[in-house]
Amino acid sequence: MDKVVYNPTRAIAGIGDGATIASGGFGICGIPAVLIDAIADAGIKNLEVYSNNCGTDGVGLGKLLERKQITRMVSSYVGENKEFARQYLSGELEVELTPQGTLAERLRAAGVGIPAFYTRTGVGTQVATGGLPWRYAEDGSVAVASPPKPVADFGGSSFLLEQALPADFALVRAWKGDRHGNLVFRMAARNFNPVCAMAAKTAVAEVEHLVEPGDLDPDSIHLPGVYIDRVLPLTTAQVADKGMERLTTRPRPSEFRGE
Repeated sequence: MDKVVYNPTRAIAGIGDGATIASGGFGICGIPAVLIDAIADAGIKNLEVYSNNCGTDGVGLGKLLERKQITRMVSSYVGENKEFARQYLSGELEVELTPQGTLAERLRAAGVGIPAFYTRTGVGTQVATGGLPWRYAEDGSVAVASPPKPVADFGGSSFLLEQALPADFALVRAWKGDRHGNLVFRMAARNFNPVCAMAAKTAVAEVEHLVEPGDLDPDSIHLPGVYIDRVLPLTTAQVADKGMERLTTRPRPSEFRGE
């Protein structure tokens, strides 16, 4: 039951070239930065990654992108990463753009054994009819386009069929976790981390605060340990190493303003 490993290299054991990885986080909030760094250092390549976005330039999954370790992304947001956009538009990277809620549900469906589901999201658009550019050719033409998806009527409304998105491995980051893999996430870090872990055959969690079994209130656990295979406790320095996508400030108000 003790799933703790203390070395990032051991935590990512078994991830090889060509693996499919579900990576948690939202923007660069709650991203499994230490596990991503371990994959970057290992030089694992030809990865297909499922994640809301691809980090930012040189941060998170952006590191793998810059090193040409990712060949295909399934994500919902391309912004904040110029290298992502460049590789996609130049035909170096295949990208399956997916509506954000649909992406989350495709991952969750994989975790609960649902092979596919119907949704209204995308009906009447190229999400349903196909033709979205997944990969461009060098001359700017579309080399690989999305296929059409089955559409059915229920109760007088049209719905399209989306398939679940199972992964070989998941990399997630939790605020707290115990040795059994029970996890608690904070705020926006909860958006994609739980469903990524659910979708994978092998899920690895880096944990900011490791506690003993029984220390977590059962009603406070966001993801039960049955979904987690390995737990990597982070150091104080690793916990503190967090970035911001956009830092917006305003002038400090004058001490005497209004007097």
